[in-house]
Amino acid sequence: MFGYKMTQMVRSYSNQLDKPLKEEILHFYEPFKRIPCFLHKAAEFYINKSKQMSVVIEFNHDHYQKGYGEVCRLINGKRKCGVRQQFPIVSCCSANVTPAVIEQILHSCGHIKKVYLNRKVTALLDTAVSAANARNIERNGEDLELTGNGTTVAVVDTGIYPHSDLEGRIAGFADFIGNETDPYDDNGHGTHCAGCVAGDGSASSGQYRGPAPQADVVGVKVLDKNGSGTLETIMQGVQWCIDYNANQENAIDIISMSLGSSAQRYESEKEDPMVKMVDKAWENGIVVVAAAGNEGPEPQTIASPGISETILTVGALDDQETELRDDDEVADFSSRGPTIYGKTKPDILAPGVHITSLRAPNSLIDKTQKVNREGENYFTLSGTSMAAPICAGVVALLLEYEPQLTPDRVKELLKEGADYWNDRNPNIYGAGYLNAKNSISLF
Repeated sequence: MFGYKMTQMVRSYSNQLDKPLKEEILHFYEPFKRIPCFLHKAAEFYINKSKQMSVVIEFNHDHYQKGYGEVCRLINGKRKCGVRQQFPIVSCCSANVTPAVIEQILHSCGHIKKVYLNRKVTALLDTAVSAANARNIERNGEDLELTGNGTTVAVVDTGIYPHSDLEGRIAGFADFIGNETDPYDDNGHGTHCAGCVAGDGSASSGQYRGPAPQADVVGVKVLDKNGSGTLETIMQGVQWCIDYNANQENAIDIISMSLGSSAQRYESEKEDPMVKMVDKAWENGIVVVAAAGNEGPEPQTIASPGISETILTVGALDDQETELRDDDEVADFSSRGPTIYGKTKPDILAPGVHITSLRAPNSLIDKTQKVNREGENYFTLSGTSMAAPICAGVVALLLEYEPQLTPDRVKELLKEGADYWNDRNPNIYGAGYLNAKNSISLF
């Protein structure tokens, strides 16, 4: 196999191809086990010229435009190939290519830093809000009545169903799967997460209410009906949020991301394109809150983009459906640190077990998990997917109280205000259990 053309290409450009892409190319040889040897060269020639792959191409930062122009000239017009999306904020573009074209652009274009496989990314309220001390917050004896009013949270997920608990507060919608303009959610996960942030409980007499019941939400659909997306769709969604703030008066303050993919080993986490994108959103003043992942209890299972040192990464705590602290414990499924780069994560824990939030009727999870329905309007799920938006809702309370807070200061306040367990591993518990009242008191 070492004499084959695609194998030689992978070896020659190993430093410029990420591991999943190299594995994908080499996997093309798997059928050769069933093909007579004398046909191998012809089979490889066919695969090399015709097998389409979806990739993200990163250029050297100072030469993005020149590199992008060269790649467009080399790719566009070739069979099964073409450039799709630009991400100039992180010096990347996405494209369809064949193995032969990958070799050609790496050979001819000197401004390419790395080529990544457009890998798959997947989707990872009653007592929960009270347990996080996010209701009836007082400071110096004064009832603050914080509700998230005046803040906007983008839920980057499977979409948002226009539920009555969000009536009048879906401030925008972008769809990178079906290109629809009206809000919808054919999976149901994103709607549940939106309710974890900002559901007002109107269909349950206030029982199932998120921590920020007057915050606006923006639906950014980057995952399909099955809860799956790609590196490209996630990058599109976050890029859209950044661009949205340049064109709208009511800017997005917070991005909630209950999704992720297995972290890949690069020289540092900052080489991960998804991490690059969420870090840029943070630099642009948006607080990014990401789920840690549901691959616990093993260590080094924090998902991307949660591996970012910069953003807020949230693990799940089992509050035993009570407001008490004594019976709380980290959820067994909650991903643990350190990250594969040795960094301490998660940053904090929030309720993530048996969380009742909004139901999206006739969505995939609504039809396949009927047992989880709570009446006509609600649905119960568990996961760090629920913990992250609950944390995002608490961030909305902080920003309502002090709109000028920077993302870094928000992160500090949440960690400093957390309830900490003595002698507990920070790579399991982070700074501790989210406590909105404590964080507000630090002002």
